[in-house]
Amino acid sequence: MLAHIRDDVRSVQERDPAARSVLEVFLCYPGLWAVWIHRVSHALWGAKLLLPARVLSQMARFFTGVDIHPGANLGHRLFIDHATGVVIGETSIVGDDVTMYQGVTLGGTGKQHGKRHPTIHDRVFIGNNANILGNITVGENSRIGAGSVVLSDVPPNSTVVGVPGHIVYRGGERVLLTDPHDIKDPLSDALIALSARVEELEGRLGCLAPGADPFTAEEAERLAYRQELDRMREYVSMGEGI
Repeated sequence: MLAHIRDDVRSVQERDPAARSVLEVFLCYPGLWAVWIHRVSHALWGAKLLLPARVLSQMARFFTGVDIHPGANLGHRLFIDHATGVVIGETSIVGDDVTMYQGVTLGGTGKQHGKRHPTIHDRVFIGNNANILGNITVGENSRIGAGSVVLSDVPPNSTVVGVPGHIVYRGGERVLLTDPHDIKDPLSDALIALSARVEELEGRLGCLAPGADPFTAEEAERLAYRQELDRMREYVSMGEGI
């Protein structure tokens, strides 16, 4: 236990430039205390002392602002920065060297039994107020942007942003979404229908003979106006013609 505590304090000093001393980390980082208390409540949960485990987790929630269910499995060197509002559900699995910020939720999407919370692999970064919901997996070395809502699996070495979350970087390369079917937005059906309608109208217009450009006359007037301004610029710059 003491070895884990030293390891956790050292990892905070490595990841947070605001950590100036071991004593400051030990006294002023509620996320660490939440993790340490969870290790005790998780041991009680494993020993089938369910009620004491839940009571201890609720005490930790009161003092640290972090709600970690005793059944959750947490890896080594988990760093919860600022801590307030973090929720980690019962069947969540968190790997080693994971970093979370305030407001993160590892939650479920329904009342089903069994594995219903996310699995977070090693070295994942989760921005503040991100929500990772359901029995999904976030691959190692991935980054979840602040405020994102992740509802599907994330491959390793990926960056996810948005509501719902979509991959913008994978393996260090930019991922461009060009197909409305890949957006996974509540309005994606409307976008798909609009795209199909535009293609249909373009097809109809392609059958018609090209007519005169309705903006030709307007563009000619604009060009004449610019030429007139160019002729007057010399006089205006000398203070004449005012």
